[in-house]
Amino acid sequence: GVLVKGSNYLEALSNTEIMVLDKTGTLTEGVFEVQQINPIDISKEDLIKYATYAESFSNHPIAISLKKAYGKEIVNKEVSETQELSGLGVRAVIDGESVLVGNEKLMKENCIDYIKSEEIGTILYIAVNNKFAGTIVISDKIKTDAKETIDKLKKDNIKKIVMLTGDKRKVGENVAKKLGIDEVYTELLPSDKVEKVEELMKNKSENGNLAFIGDGINDAPAMKTADVSIAMGTIGSDIAIETADIALMSDDLSKIPYIKRLSDATIKTIKF
Repeated sequence: GVLVKGSNYLEALSNTEIMVLDKTGTLTEGVFEVQQINPIDISKEDLIKYATYAESFSNHPIAISLKKAYGKEIVNKEVSETQELSGLGVRAVIDGESVLVGNEKLMKENCIDYIKSEEIGTILYIAVNNKFAGTIVISDKIKTDAKETIDKLKKDNIKKIVMLTGDKRKVGENVAKKLGIDEVYTELLPSDKVEKVEELMKNKSENGNLAFIGDGINDAPAMKTADVSIAMGTIGSDIAIETADIALMSDDLSKIPYIKRLSDATIKTIKF
């Protein structure tokens, strides 16, 4: 169930000291569900419709959860334009109305007077015609074998386990605490992930390596920076699987300690 693209990657994994993991789709199911719809001066139906239509052209887990919660057919002709704003959200024109769906930064950048949500989860802030229309709370589930995987990696001489995520601080820290992860960095753009990996690379010993485990398009640049990279197979994006040195053919997290132990055993055999 593991595809290793070269013997050198197996050796690099054996010398790994720092393991960096993406959160969504790697440590969590990547299956988001809408938990709350909080409209302001607008109906719940309209709020979920605007958010769903704005995200309708995306295959991101958040977009899929919105479509599921909306539960109606999407009439594409009602969306005249969409623009993805990296690290912020999306801008769209729906039925002639200008709609913004994204995080707090998106609201701030467009000078929208919004009400900050204190809920734990991914918060989508929605504005219609530059007026705040409410929030939608979406949450993800931690994989059942995530805690066990982290514990096994620590036993396998991984000195530091780090989690990187684009999610806000409260969400990231909550997941890291539950899993016993050593360090967590939140609210990261794809370029920030690369910077963090470069920073962490300076903390390893002379012969030690850093491994990065991820699944998305956003992870590919960070994967390229690491000494050895692992992609989660079935939900991973094509570019992540293509970039990775090792690909897991399933999304079974227990394969990570397995491949680490296999690499250790292989190197011992070679040295013997």
